[in-house]
Amino acid sequence: MSDLFTSASLSVSELNFLAKNLLEDHLSGLWIAGEVSNLTRAASGHYYFSLKDSRAQVRCAMFKGSASRLSQPLKEGSHIEVSGKISIYEARGEFQITVNEVRMVGLGCLYEAYEKLKAKLQLEGMFDLERKKPLPAYPQTIGIVTSLAAAALRDVVSTLKRRAPEIPVIIYPTAVQGAGSELQIVQAIQTASTRAECDVLIVCRGGGSIEDLWSFNEEQVVRAVGQCAIPVVSGVGHETDFTLVDFVADVRAPTPTGAAELVSPNRLESLHKLAQAQGRLKAALQQRYYDASQKIDWLARQIRHPRQKLNEQRLQMQDLAQHLRFAVQQNHRFNAQQLSRQTQALRHLRPDISQPKRDVAQFQAGLAQSFAILLQQRRQTLEKQSALLEAVSPQHILARGFSVVKNSRGQIVNSAAGLERGQKLHIVFADGETDVRVTGETAQPDLFDSA
Repeated sequence: MSDLFTSASLSVSELNFLAKNLLEDHLSGLWIAGEVSNLTRAASGHYYFSLKDSRAQVRCAMFKGSASRLSQPLKEGSHIEVSGKISIYEARGEFQITVNEVRMVGLGCLYEAYEKLKAKLQLEGMFDLERKKPLPAYPQTIGIVTSLAAAALRDVVSTLKRRAPEIPVIIYPTAVQGAGSELQIVQAIQTASTRAECDVLIVCRGGGSIEDLWSFNEEQVVRAVGQCAIPVVSGVGHETDFTLVDFVADVRAPTPTGAAELVSPNRLESLHKLAQAQGRLKAALQQRYYDASQKIDWLARQIRHPRQKLNEQRLQMQDLAQHLRFAVQQNHRFNAQQLSRQTQALRHLRPDISQPKRDVAQFQAGLAQSFAILLQQRRQTLEKQSALLEAVSPQHILARGFSVVKNSRGQIVNSAAGLERGQKLHIVFADGETDVRVTGETAQPDLFDSA
């Protein structure tokens, strides 16, 4: 019954496949150090060996493509560091490393110095794109900094001769590897920059190990390239080789031959473009010639004797004069007819103002009569109002023996109860005025009357 819940078993090939995937997924990008043992080089160029230390070993395989990049052949007992794909050879179930790169023990220090200097220069901005100078499209002179014995020089010169044989080349010879080579490279670059006799400078050498290329990782060489007044193309090593000079140069080429191709215009391509431009120019000139010829033929047909042209203009003028006379007559006749029609229309449209004139006269007469009647009525009303006003006038009342008594403040006194002894009064009569003073015994002095 328990067998029903037991998981299915794996085949050997399935197990090896799983183990292979686990190793490749989790053990990548490592460098392994050890001693070469049981070294075999097959006729195909592949290497098979074991990498061991004091306690263990692992089988290694290095195929021809990777082996061709070795700076020196592997030897039994060599102490090396390898990097590659860590996996299992499924057919035999053997754990092995498929080696892609090999470096001698001690190269780790070089890589550490390389990365340290690279970080320092990058922090200073030596690799910034803003510092890089453009390459001239058609240089007048090309300079080369390399060794006279280098195969790279022959590749560069042959490429330049094939692509642009008309451009002169100046070589600044220097050692490109070994002790003191970095100083010679710096001197050659500075000489080229100071003389300024070329438009672009190629710094190149062929491929090799990291030790062989190390001169191009030295700080003084990198700074010399960065300070060069001439645009610099780096063509150091193979396409997979990178040196610090590649980063500071204005342009990095994958190989010396590639550097020569970058700095030189392709002569065949230039000749082809020139031939195309020549063809376009020829076609444009030919078309312009055809247009000019056609225009000349047309103008030639327009040329006539002056007397013929004069006769034509005289006939044209006579024709125009006749048309002008006819047009003037027609215009006069038309305007006369228009004037006649307008005169008749004006005569028919003149208004009859006799009746409105009689109405206006009648209205004026009625207006004068109405005004006279209204004036008489207003005069009678005025006389009645004047008589009434005269009847109630205070002057008439005073004439009948009455008088008006006022105190010193001009107020009318209409009661004796308010009078005080010695108070000054003003009396108005019909025929005059006078001042009096109160003499009664019970009178009280008035604060406002003066003595």
